[in-house]
Amino acid sequence: MSDGTEAESAGTGPSGLPPGQAVRREHKPLHYGRVPSFRPQRWDFRVFGATESLGTYRWDWEEFAELPRAREVRDFHCVMRFSVPDVPWGGVRSSDLVRLAPPAPEATHVMAWGEYGYSANMRMDDFLGDAVLLATHRDGVPLTPEHGFPLRLVVPHLYGWKSVKWLRSVEYMVGDRRGFWEERGYHNRADPWSEERFSHQEGPGDGPPL
Repeated sequence: MSDGTEAESAGTGPSGLPPGQAVRREHKPLHYGRVPSFRPQRWDFRVFGATESLGTYRWDWEEFAELPRAREVRDFHCVMRFSVPDVPWGGVRSSDLVRLAPPAPEATHVMAWGEYGYSANMRMDDFLGDAVLLATHRDGVPLTPEHGFPLRLVVPHLYGWKSVKWLRSVEYMVGDRRGFWEERGYHNRADPWSEERFSHQEGPGDGPPL
């Protein structure tokens, strides 16, 4: 797959940094568990849950490669207190995915599922943010395995653990449910500009009970 025909956003990351962050030019990959193997003949991507049709949408690797492409250049904010400025990502916009696999009107949240059962939840509005991509490329080349090859979610306006690597499915939900790190003490919403790092900082309405 090539980034050569993608529509590109002219915007770069926001000026300045969220509080408590420092610039790091090198993005050292962090993840839980081992790096999975990619087997293109067995790989697929699915959207399920509270879909408009009540059915499941599925793409194999070749079909996913044919979806409309876009590029975004955005800052990446890690909860470990570093930010990488102006990271170029390429992939499929979440808004294009939702157009192809529409949610039911009552769907309010999504759960992004990666390999080995890793998950991260977010509000539907966050999933549909302008710069959110299901990314296959970084810096104009395919993702490395350590950065999520073949597919990762990129939600640049939230802390990096919400940008699930080795993405395999998206579940539409009619209510909120905590994901992997959210069940283990991380903040349910993860807004870096409000330093929403840990669950003890949550206020009423920030998430379901632990």
